[in-house]
Amino acid sequence: MSLLVVRVPPFFPVPRNVDAYGILSACMHITWLGHSCVLLSGSKKVLIDPFIETGSVAGTKPDFVAITHGHADHMGEVVTIKRPTVAITEIAKYLKARGVPSEGMNIGGTLVLRGVSFTMTPAMHSGRIEETGQGYGGGTAAGFVIGMDGVSVYHAGDTGLFSDMKLIGELYHPDVALLPIGGRFTMGPAEAMMAANFIGAKLVIPIHYNTWDKIEQDPEPWKEAIERTTDIRVKILKPGEMVEVKPAT
Repeated sequence: MSLLVVRVPPFFPVPRNVDAYGILSACMHITWLGHSCVLLSGSKKVLIDPFIETGSVAGTKPDFVAITHGHADHMGEVVTIKRPTVAITEIAKYLKARGVPSEGMNIGGTLVLRGVSFTMTPAMHSGRIEETGQGYGGGTAAGFVIGMDGVSVYHAGDTGLFSDMKLIGELYHPDVALLPIGGRFTMGPAEAMMAANFIGAKLVIPIHYNTWDKIEQDPEPWKEAIERTTDIRVKILKPGEMVEVKPAT
């Protein structure tokens, strides 16, 4: 007996926003700044995991920052830039104590701030806040589905492959998936290829690779394999490069 696969209708409509001039925003610009740091730009600017190996992300002047977990290569400059930040409850409390305006949430929850929706998803990874000494408990690692201007983006955070990524695709219908491919500390290319199939986003962008030798990867064979065997499009960005995404019609 074959199983009937039912695709869940989108119960979570993606916000459609107007810009500073009152014009309906018609697209989102996604800029990979390096490592796991991504800037979503439209009627608002959302900066995810504000760490890059060299330089600073302070000049992006985001409206919001989203933190996937407490490791130093994801918290980055969050304390110094002090922008309104969305994170799991434990990290939000930690940041508030350091003067960062923060909104706490947890896995499965959705928060809407000024027309931007943040849905926190599971991630298979550790999440301790790394500081000198013993550090601090940072709760569990997470990912986000972020919706703005009619476009939804799934940032997987640091994670291994897990089968409930299928539910993220079926429930939230992300237009874009940002997936780590570096291996060792997260999924490698083989696992990320399966993740792309589980999620079903039309556009996939690789992140969290080639920052250091330990996570060195060539994304081209990964891109070729996905595009040869599926209808998914892969966009490989260099640090600082941007792709424009329009709402699905």
